[in-house]
Amino acid sequence: MNDQRSCRRYCTSSFAPLLASYAQALKRGAPRRPDDFYAEHLLQDRAAEALGARVDGNLVGFVIFYDLPEPVTGLRAGQVDHIYVHHDHRGKGIAKALINVLADKAEERSWSKLVLNAPRVPEDGRKLYEQIAAAADWSSYVIRFGN
Repeated sequence: MNDQRSCRRYCTSSFAPLLASYAQALKRGAPRRPDDFYAEHLLQDRAAEALGARVDGNLVGFVIFYDLPEPVTGLRAGQVDHIYVHHDHRGKGIAKALINVLADKAEERSWSKLVLNAPRVPEDGRKLYEQIAAAADWSSYVIRFGN
């Protein structure tokens, strides 16, 4: 991997197709059309941050994370809900490198922990987390609204 850096406005055009691939991988349906407007909106969101991974100048992976208050310790916590590496670049350590970049930010951001959330399906999303982190002491549940 050549580069990991914060993704904001400069990478909207390369982020949109990767975001569409990620959505398709999770939903297992027809490929989504890249949506530049949504990609830019997501990259400018005040609550979410994104890091991108580039190989030979091409965006091949991303992680979307949050910096949240952690009321038990009085510090903060990082939380990863979305990480994706294009299937052509899997198995090269890119996802682990993105997590390492976030872990390196722990001290400067006063994080007491980095929470790594992964979907139950597909299972390959959890494999890395099971290698590098301990299982959490809680379960997550979701209440869905709309479609």
